[in-house]
Amino acid sequence: MTRHRMSRRSFLRGAGVTLALPLLDRMMPRGFGAEAKSAPPRRMVCINATLGLHAEYLFPRETGRDYQLTPYLEVIEEYRDEFTIFSGLSHPAVDGGHAADASFLTAAPHPSGSSFKNTISLDQWAIERLLPDTRFTSLQLNSFRRSSPSYTRSGVMIPADDRPSSVFRKLFVDGSPDEVRTQEQRLRQGESVLDAVHAEVKALERDLGARDRQKLDEYFTSVREVEQRLVKSKDWVRKPKPKVDVAPPTDIPNPADMVGRTRLMFDLISLALQTDSTRFITMHIDLHSLVIPIDGVKMDWHGLSHHGKDPSKLAQLKLIELEQMKAFRDLLAKLKGSQEQGASVLDRTIVLLGSHMGNASSHDNRNMPILLAGGGFKHGQHLAFDLSRNPPLSNLYVQMLQRLGLEVDKFASSTSAAIPGFEMNG
Repeated sequence: MTRHRMSRRSFLRGAGVTLALPLLDRMMPRGFGAEAKSAPPRRMVCINATLGLHAEYLFPRETGRDYQLTPYLEVIEEYRDEFTIFSGLSHPAVDGGHAADASFLTAAPHPSGSSFKNTISLDQWAIERLLPDTRFTSLQLNSFRRSSPSYTRSGVMIPADDRPSSVFRKLFVDGSPDEVRTQEQRLRQGESVLDAVHAEVKALERDLGARDRQKLDEYFTSVREVEQRLVKSKDWVRKPKPKVDVAPPTDIPNPADMVGRTRLMFDLISLALQTDSTRFITMHIDLHSLVIPIDGVKMDWHGLSHHGKDPSKLAQLKLIELEQMKAFRDLLAKLKGSQEQGASVLDRTIVLLGSHMGNASSHDNRNMPILLAGGGFKHGQHLAFDLSRNPPLSNLYVQMLQRLGLEVDKFASSTSAAIPGFEMNG
């Protein structure tokens, strides 16, 4: 039935009902600022640095807990006990260089192939099963363009928002009366679309076999569930959005300013999680053929990623990636400093920073840089694996799903439920 539910969501998006209204999951008012009676929710943030992170500056030589900090890990030394660094992991059969960004959260094989069809991403897979009680089921963000690592069950990319001001308005600015009425009208149209789908497919029942009739019954069961949630969605249209004591962000006009744009999006990630506006966020740190305005950087980022071990290019690349790590450090600080029911938001949030590029210079998708912070895991170590005998990265994804509260032992290319040496807290 879950598969039908996702297909039905994709169809409704195509019908112009839910594309801009991610309000159709079951939602209950949480009473922002009030004492919640239930346990704090678990959340997940997945960030893909699309041009990778240089391995020699990221991965420690030593394994276990007593590793020496590398230049990039020195930046987040304060949170050493809050993260785990993984080396040697990859997605089996995921290749194609830059094309592999489509498979970062899906593990779908051979993304550069002519017959490639993507599958559902980790965040959307979890959302299907958890049905989060939030205004927005998920957010997709990007520092530069509209691409995202989030994909529907049918393998369609969910476009990202690359304008911080737009994200802020969506999260925290109530619409005008006319906007509210327009949104209500769209919800009413959604109900009529469901009625039309029901009538159209019902007419085909007499021509279907027993198995297809069963599938159809499952489909309509899921449709009725959506109709019920659609009614509840109407309440969210007029429910005031949470108020935050921060000024709306001003979009950075310079498209090359990846650092500033990333920081603005990271600030919004923190606010969205603190207000429980959503529990699932994905982001691309994205920029290719532009020169980033950092002192000492003279070449475009993409060109520097193809460094060929040239010392000058590596020095400039290091400047860029150090700034990425500083922005990530500040995101961890905000999440660590926000408390809810005796724990920090970071304790309740799985934060994945990684890349589909193990070596951008050679377009190698093996040995992906993977850093996992927060979420209630036992952190503080470097876990290293042999490239020729390593567990799939999806094994880690299974553990992330389990930490979110799902009873699951399989996702995408996973072979087992655990990465050796990596455990959850009690």
